[in-house]
Amino acid sequence: MVRVVFASEEDNGLESKISYHFGRCPYYIFVDVRGKVVESVKVEANPFFNAHQPGMVPKFLAEKRADVVISGGMGPMALQFFREMGIKPITGVSGKVGDILKKYLKGELEEEAEPCR
Repeated sequence: MVRVVFASEEDNGLESKISYHFGRCPYYIFVDVRGKVVESVKVEANPFFNAHQPGMVPKFLAEKRADVVISGGMGPMALQFFREMGIKPITGVSGKVGDILKKYLKGELEEEAEPCR
């Protein structure tokens, strides 16, 4: 099983809009995938939405057993923390979480994350 976490602007599951601001998004969408089959979708509020120190959100998502984190944008420190924790960051996406998930499952997403500017 792979746990894919999406930074989201909304609490609408796979219909939610992806967030450009990874650490400051209001929600995270946790999607458990086995092969190419979605096993579960869970939405959690970002406990660090209003304020956080560097590394707090990556640690939170690591504790939630994230394997992959997908966001519109992510700062260089977050990218570094995720890579050190063995979590694969993917950035540069936009649209609905469900549409992005389909592209991820088909291997159509650019897998080399770049920091936002």
